[in-house]
Amino acid sequence: MDAAELLNQFSAGVKDFLEADLSGIDLSGRDLRTINLRRANLSKANLRGVDLSEANLREADLTGADLSQSNLMEINLIGANLTDAILQEVDLNEAGLRGARLFRTDLRRSSLQFANLGEANLAQANLTEALMHEACLNRAKLFGADLTRAVLEGANLTNAMLNEAILESASLVNAIAHGATLEEADLRGADLSRAKLISANLINANLQRANIRSANLSWTSLRGANLRNANLYRAKLSWANLSEADLTEAMMINASLNQVNFHNTNLVGAIMPDGVMHE
Repeated sequence: MDAAELLNQFSAGVKDFLEADLSGIDLSGRDLRTINLRRANLSKANLRGVDLSEANLREADLTGADLSQSNLMEINLIGANLTDAILQEVDLNEAGLRGARLFRTDLRRSSLQFANLGEANLAQANLTEALMHEACLNRAKLFGADLTRAVLEGANLTNAMLNEAILESASLVNAIAHGATLEEADLRGADLSRAKLISANLINANLQRANIRSANLSWTSLRGANLRNANLYRAKLSWANLSEADLTEAMMINASLNQVNFHNTNLVGAIMPDGVMHE
């Protein structure tokens, strides 16, 4: 089916294009709100600036498609394949992306607020400066993803996998990341104030200059982590593993350090809970 045939049928009131073969089609700038493209083949399609709000693209193939600056608000992309797709500056607010494949997908400066990305594969995706307020990312795979300056305030990252992810200067204020894996993740200058990371894995993570004020990292492993100049004011670190971590000049006033493992930890210049500088 070509673009002219689809658009003629759509303008005549036809909304159902289930399993249609639309590979490489050019529908840029079109208004296709509420269309049903479930399991359609849209690989390498040009969908720049298209309005697909409330559309059904469940299990569709969008490999290598260009959806830049499109309106995908409340779209159904559950189980869809968006590998290598371009979704720069896209509105995906309240979108359903559970179990979707977004491997190496370009989502720079896109808005995914309140979107459901549970169990989605976002490995090596580019989410630089993405807005993800209260997004659901539980059990999502974000290995090596770039979330530089992304906003994840209030997001649910429970059991998410973020090994080697880049979260430099990202905002995770009030985020929930219990059991999340952030081994060797780059969190330099990130804001994790009031975040909840109980039993998370932050082994060898870089948290230099991070704001971890009032965060809960109880039972979390921070073995070998870089926490130089980090702000841990009133942070909860009970039973955390900080062995071999670097806490040089970190600030821990009023932090809860009950049963913390400080084996071979560098605490030079750190301000301890009682306000005394460690020598």
